[in-house]
Amino acid sequence: MSAPTVGRLRVPGATLRYEVRGRGPLLLLIPGGTGGAAAFDGVAEALAAEYTVASYDPRGLSRSPLDAPEAGQSVAEHAEDALRLLDLLSPGEPARVFASSSGAIAALHLLAARPERFVRLVAHEPPLVEVLPDAPAHRAFLARVRDTLDAEGLMPAIGVFAAGLKGGPDGDAPVPELPAPAAPPPHAAARAARTMADLPYFLGRIVPSFMAHSPDLRRLEAVSDRLVLAGGRDSRGELPYRPAAYLAERFGGELLHFPGGHTGLTTHPAEFGGVLRQAFRDQAFGDRAFRDQAFGY
Repeated sequence: MSAPTVGRLRVPGATLRYEVRGRGPLLLLIPGGTGGAAAFDGVAEALAAEYTVASYDPRGLSRSPLDAPEAGQSVAEHAEDALRLLDLLSPGEPARVFASSSGAIAALHLLAARPERFVRLVAHEPPLVEVLPDAPAHRAFLARVRDTLDAEGLMPAIGVFAAGLKGGPDGDAPVPELPAPAAPPPHAAARAARTMADLPYFLGRIVPSFMAHSPDLRRLEAVSDRLVLAGGRDSRGELPYRPAAYLAERFGGELLHFPGGHTGLTTHPAEFGGVLRQAFRDQAFGDRAFRDQAFGY
């Protein structure tokens, strides 16, 4: 894989580290969770054959430090960061954007506020639990995560969180035990170390703020012609999948399916990148074979 060009952008309260590959119209990739720009390592180079591909570490995560390390986080502030990158890398021209999980929550907020900056947004499994009919149960689940974090620490809270995402608000799905991995290559070890270091920030400040966010559904519906909602083929029924499916139905659209589950970007990078490439080609939505595969016909 060729090395990307690395840049840094000063924004209010933070410095964003971003990576750029390729040439052509801008495709901005917004990660979720603790992934950072490295979450797109498996797809960015292939996409760069057609686009100027930009990815970044959101504020406070990985290599984008906050000026005040204990500063609270908001969806609106993260959306403004994405807008500043769009203005830097695609001034005056609308861009294609892919965003996943918590990153998709910020991207949807930006789409509602500034739709003219988008050619199309593909939003993969934004965990917008406030749109769901059983939102009160999910608020209780998030309160349990917070209480576990305060009382028992990080790893027990992650167990409650992961089980709740799989099994619903009661958190009744078991957290799988992973086998001890072989020694990873240095770059992978560094990425794993950053992920572990970012978990307290993600669980303590991103999850409570982002999963309590209520999107402006009226404004989103008005610009839904620029929006593709997406989920993983293997995550049907899981908590992050349900808001995407609910919003697609509400807006009268179809839910695009990517390979794998919530982390399909990592587990199935080649196939994931292929679906993503097609999703940004206007003619793909008239291509019967693509629709049969991606929309689950």
